[in-house]
Amino acid sequence: MVEVPSSVGTTASLSLSYLVTIMSLAIPWNLTLAVVDIYCVLLNQPFQKPRILLVISIVDWVVSVLALASASSAASVVDILRSDESSCPPTICNRYQFAATLAFLTWFLSLSSSLFNLWLLPSLI
Repeated sequence: MVEVPSSVGTTASLSLSYLVTIMSLAIPWNLTLAVVDIYCVLLNQPFQKPRILLVISIVDWVVSVLALASASSAASVVDILRSDESSCPPTICNRYQFAATLAFLTWFLSLSSSLFNLWLLPSLI
């Protein structure tokens, strides 16, 4: 069994806990927005409430920034663990790297959603 130094293990645990927490908030938020969008499309009624769209835009930006922060912290943990092969078995490092990659993808999609909402907002006023 390979032992991970306590400081690296604690950093990895905190970073990945942060990643899981933020993604646990981002996934339901984005699914809710998708359901609302599908509902509006099926009823052929555009979403025309500027105040609600402003709130959605602000929350999208907050979720996007938090997703970027969690993805960056997970990526830094992967970089630290990859630098010392004795402290991280390849399967665990690959899992961390996969989680960081998906977190960056989530951030990119959340950012594109928030930019689209900001672009749509002036047309409703």
